[in-house]
Amino acid sequence: MQPEAGDRAHAESSSAERLAAVEREVAAACAEAGREPSTVTLIAVAKTFPAQTIRPIIAARHRVFGESRVQEAKAKWSALKAANPGLELHMIGPLQSNKAREALALFDAIHSVDRPSLCAALGKEIERQGRQPLLFVEINTGAEPQKAGVLPQDADAFLRNCAATYGLTISGLMCIPPFDEPPAPHFALTAKIARRNGLGLLSMGMSGDFAQAIRLGATHVRIGSAIFGERPPHATN
Repeated sequence: MQPEAGDRAHAESSSAERLAAVEREVAAACAEAGREPSTVTLIAVAKTFPAQTIRPIIAARHRVFGESRVQEAKAKWSALKAANPGLELHMIGPLQSNKAREALALFDAIHSVDRPSLCAALGKEIERQGRQPLLFVEINTGAEPQKAGVLPQDADAFLRNCAATYGLTISGLMCIPPFDEPPAPHFALTAKIARRNGLGLLSMGMSGDFAQAIRLGATHVRIGSAIFGERPPHATN
């Protein structure tokens, strides 16, 4: 029993220390870019990690978390949010239209708006539930066929239709650069699309590239392994 308790305490200390280190790196990147740290929201991406791994980060007073699957998030966060008022949960993975109702009930922000059927489902549920989460349109900057997102050349028309056809208020854009390409040009392209459409929020940057994203205007960075450590062996993404 004692070794298990010791291991747990060490893991909790390590995760809190990693969080503090990431917060320092975010602050340094903001200073380099001439920005206030308060202009960047750090999303601690908890996908695949169990509740007991998340609680030390909550105990360290972090309040904004990300998940990529509705069912996994529902299983973990209903109780965590009830026990910790003020937590903010962001949906950062692809969202199926038939999960819109559950997503709207649970998440405070959705970063993966990317097709008309989802827009229609979200519009219906926003009206029905009376909730208005932050909405980000995902841009597939690398035009990768296996990846979700609106192509850059289609972004302006898609954003117009979000408002005109579906009544959605879009607050920003999100991108995930191709794994095998430098991320900076993809961040810059996403920022350019946001500027010309009058959008103030940019969800860009993960554990390996968030400093570059901040320099190029990111307002939300999505950090998982740099905070929580390596994902469990059974994780598939």
